[in-house]
Amino acid sequence: MDLLSIYYEGQEGSSMKKIYVLDTNVYLTDPNAIYSFGNNDVVVPLKVLEEIEKHKKRQDGVGQNARTTIRRLDELRQNGNLHKGVRIRKGLGILSVLGYDSKNLPVEFDPKDADNQIICTAISIKNKVGRRKVIIVSRDINMRVKCDALAVPCEDYKIEKVVQDTSELFTGVTKHLVDDQIIDSFYSSSDIFLEKEDIKLHPNQFLMLVSNANEKKTALAGFSTYQNKLKPVVEYKNGIWGVKARNKEQLFAMNLLMDPEIPIVSLIGRAGSGKTLIALAAGLEQVLEDSKYKKLVVSRPVQPMGKDIGFLPGSLEEKMLPWLAPIQDNLEFLMSDKTAFNMYLEQGVIEMEALTYIRGRSISNAFIIIDEAQNLTTHELKTIITRVGEDTKIILTGDVEQIDSQYLDATTNGLSYAIEKFKKTDLAGHVTLVKGERSRVASLAAKIL
Repeated sequence: MDLLSIYYEGQEGSSMKKIYVLDTNVYLTDPNAIYSFGNNDVVVPLKVLEEIEKHKKRQDGVGQNARTTIRRLDELRQNGNLHKGVRIRKGLGILSVLGYDSKNLPVEFDPKDADNQIICTAISIKNKVGRRKVIIVSRDINMRVKCDALAVPCEDYKIEKVVQDTSELFTGVTKHLVDDQIIDSFYSSSDIFLEKEDIKLHPNQFLMLVSNANEKKTALAGFSTYQNKLKPVVEYKNGIWGVKARNKEQLFAMNLLMDPEIPIVSLIGRAGSGKTLIALAAGLEQVLEDSKYKKLVVSRPVQPMGKDIGFLPGSLEEKMLPWLAPIQDNLEFLMSDKTAFNMYLEQGVIEMEALTYIRGRSISNAFIIIDEAQNLTTHELKTIITRVGEDTKIILTGDVEQIDSQYLDATTNGLSYAIEKFKKTDLAGHVTLVKGERSRVASLAAKIL
């Protein structure tokens, strides 16, 4: 094993330069990870290359990251020998692709295990470079525990977090104490303005105005960016496509969904909160009843919960049925008439499509719903939203506490990222639905299980 390039590079200047050995999951999370370690050196174990190879044909964000990683390494290969080491970029360290010496593997370890081979690679490097610190970087908790047991330094990969935890995530709703006369003026249809020093609001944010003197005296309002003006919330007493709001958050969501001036709407909430049903109802109302849009397009990531059932037989429509079944169930419930529903499907007025194919399209004059958006990476979500054409409204729904991807969490997924990044623009609106309305059993399970 030739480690001289890494060793001598580390001896130039400071002996404090470190060597980072990156696990497969780091590259599958962030294909640009090699640029994140400053002037320290980076090692790609041969086993990691083999594992990346297994993922490159996947038609999702993980597959995209695998292919991007391979391209990055191929570009570096043009500048020299990866085994001996290649400068990553000016001002950054050296990248090398290395194997391991099996004699450094503890006897109780399975030599065929990928994690064990990566650990052994790090140990082999450490035995060559002496004083320099060698650190494994992995998003796998068990890998970090195993390394700790062997006294091998191991760190988590710190990817970008828009918030530190879900409690900091923008809800789109706030409570504000006001004087009685403000609430009275609001109900008398007078224009209400808030001074900037009174409260900081984001565009299209909703408020629950509460009287200082009587907490039962309240009013619901939306915030307009123009002149810091508050506007009344539309009640929709007859509901939307037969669906009536059961709580104030659902009412706020309906206001966003029905507003043609807000083309990007995000809704998060636990199972049974009504986010998907309300979004579909708003879509049907504006496509079939009001003709504001030519078609309703519904999609969701092909991400299984639990063990994947593998390849499915049949046509594309038959293959997608298990993934889109929850959407179809809701649509059939809303439309009542299955014959009419099938007719709209055949006519292309309603489309249920795999997210893989939406990514390559440019969709205009449509009402788009992306369900289970918490399973998307930031890159995937960016790719989808940039497909949105003229006169199109896109709705993102999901539950950040129910993520099925092992490479995402509540603070790093695409939905959370979009909510935080879009909250300062008047083209977007967001509401977090806090109450479960499916049934008492569903609400109880979501709360205590």
